[in-house]
Amino acid sequence: MNVRQLWITGLVASAALAGPAGVADAGLLSAKGPVIAILAGELYVGEAEGHWNGAGTLAIHSQKDPGLTCAGEFTSSAELGGKGQLRCSDRRTAVFRFQRLDMYRGHGAGTLGVAAMSFTYGLTAEEARPYLKLPAGKKLAHDGTTLKLVAIR
Repeated sequence: MNVRQLWITGLVASAALAGPAGVADAGLLSAKGPVIAILAGELYVGEAEGHWNGAGTLAIHSQKDPGLTCAGEFTSSAELGGKGQLRCSDRRTAVFRFQRLDMYRGHGAGTLGVAAMSFTYGLTAEEARPYLKLPAGKKLAHDGTTLKLVAIR
């Protein structure tokens, strides 16, 4: 367990001991992580924030068109995995399901309208590769500052 995980575990334990009054500030009992998603063959990146009770939010944007954004909510449990929905600025909606790899990392899939969606959270680009369904002839590449979908040569 890393220091952040220990800290969050300690906060959750403290809140449980403190009772309902200790749970009032859910912002202290949450964790954020990166999201990498392929929606309708395009790369989206952003962030998810999960709370101690299994609920959370996510916000992503298209790498190709940063003005195209999607935001949504999810719920999860260790036993059942999770599910959620997204609403995008172009009026498309998505539904998805996911599985936890651990408390802070996981992967999932769903649909954006009639198009496929795959995503990871809490993983680096390298760790995410096995879980993402990339468009034919494309691969993920990092140019030092930005993650991109590029043609395979």
